[in-house]
Amino acid sequence: MYVIEVNEDLYILDAGLMLPEGEMLGIDAVIPDISYLQENKERIQGIFISHGHEDHIGALSYVLKYIRVPVYGTKLTLALVKLKLKEDGFNGRAELIEIDSDSVLSFPETAISFFRTNHSIPDSLGIVVHTREGAIVYTGDFKFDQAAKGFYRPEIGKMVSLGEEGVLCLLSDSAGAEKPGYTTSEAIVARDMTEAFLTAEGRIIAACFASNINRIQHVLNAAAASGRKVALVGKSLQKVYDIALNLGYLQVDEEMIISVNNISNFEEREVVILVTGHQGEPITAIQKMAKQTHKQVVIKEGDTVLIAASPLKGGELILAKTIDLLYRVGARVVSNRYQVHVTGHGAQEELKMMINFMQPKYLIPVHGEFRHLYAHEKIGLAAGMEAEQIMIAEKGDIIEVTEDKIRLSGKVSAGNILIDGSGVGDVGNIVLRDRRLLSQDGILIVVVTLNRQDKSIAAGPEIISRGFVYVRESEKLMEEATAIVRDIVQKNGVRQPFDWSTLKQEMRDSLNQYLYEKTKRRPMILPIIMEI
Repeated sequence: MYVIEVNEDLYILDAGLMLPEGEMLGIDAVIPDISYLQENKERIQGIFISHGHEDHIGALSYVLKYIRVPVYGTKLTLALVKLKLKEDGFNGRAELIEIDSDSVLSFPETAISFFRTNHSIPDSLGIVVHTREGAIVYTGDFKFDQAAKGFYRPEIGKMVSLGEEGVLCLLSDSAGAEKPGYTTSEAIVARDMTEAFLTAEGRIIAACFASNINRIQHVLNAAAASGRKVALVGKSLQKVYDIALNLGYLQVDEEMIISVNNISNFEEREVVILVTGHQGEPITAIQKMAKQTHKQVVIKEGDTVLIAASPLKGGELILAKTIDLLYRVGARVVSNRYQVHVTGHGAQEELKMMINFMQPKYLIPVHGEFRHLYAHEKIGLAAGMEAEQIMIAEKGDIIEVTEDKIRLSGKVSAGNILIDGSGVGDVGNIVLRDRRLLSQDGILIVVVTLNRQDKSIAAGPEIISRGFVYVRESEKLMEEATAIVRDIVQKNGVRQPFDWSTLKQEMRDSLNQYLYEKTKRRPMILPIIMEI
């Protein structure tokens, strides 16, 4: 999510989510902190969406709860936005305004225009905010595929014209900035996928992201070329497929599509199963199929598996283990010989090409980890820009751009809002720290019941362990821990005045020290003391 501020007006570019990183235990999704936008909501003119992937539209249901502004996007993008709002249970009213790459929107301080880019989903746009100092161009996600056609053909002429008119600042996609050369053409993927389909003897299970419409089209084309029927598995895939088909972004003979329940009516060499998983992520779904725990499909010996998706950040280990499982069950995994997937982001030469088309006065690398932004800075220098013309921004940075300078002029509150189930923002660092401790050393609960009059022990102490030690095999440890608790309670019972917090703290400290000496572990210790 980026915000462009022109005089008094604010323009929001994209509103995406991030899937949780490994240390975010139990978290479902991560969205941006929008407190700055809430403080300035009267000044916001609209939200402009570059394309329909989750990392660009995923936070809209949260943002629109607090900020009532129009959302501008192309036909397919808005259809996916409606689907996302419905899935998130959004009850408010959203003003969705359809635009295309030829639209020009007029606002008090600026005009906004668009140009079509080449990405893995149709209707992807770059967004141009025209100011008196020059244009601010946000590329969205892009690459330059020389074989792109139809919905995927980029409007290079518009990009060159913008550069000739004068681009003040370019916010350019950095996700592929570490990869040298050019991203492999989708034409190679289409060719290799068809060849892999023709040489496969049994069933084919193809896995891709639900919103990678280009890849879905390749699977459908390869299935048609090899005379196979296609069964769709996964709710998100089915919904995105229906939307793309109804809007004309997928070309398919509908007789090719069969229900997953009718697979057994066809010979194995006539079947393709196209699959995605939770949040459109396919690798976990394939893993379930290999473990024989998937509700609808089980991978067996003789199946061919095509993983036409890159693993999510941090998901490389899951992918490696999944491929291992597939080989164990006797499946054939299409990986090295055929190229069945390429990224939707441009590599180094394509990023240089965008800089050369736009000829920006200033460059701000966006999208990706810090290392990608850093790599993009080096690309800018290689393309002839000076170091003072390039600015790498952190979350929350305010970058002031005028005709003669670019500088960091302050910060706004920014960061991550964590979503866990239906809770938004109610899980913070403290809760995550507790989850991490529980996952590492477990928990020990000490229950003691005291007599109200003389504070003597009426019942207990009882010690309950989860994730620390197996009680039946650690009886001596538990007996000694119980004796420590009993001594502490008796010692505190005769003290006047009787202090609950001192008693609990003593229990924690003494048990912590004893258990660490015996086990070299530090479980979370919860004393529960009751009176009768």
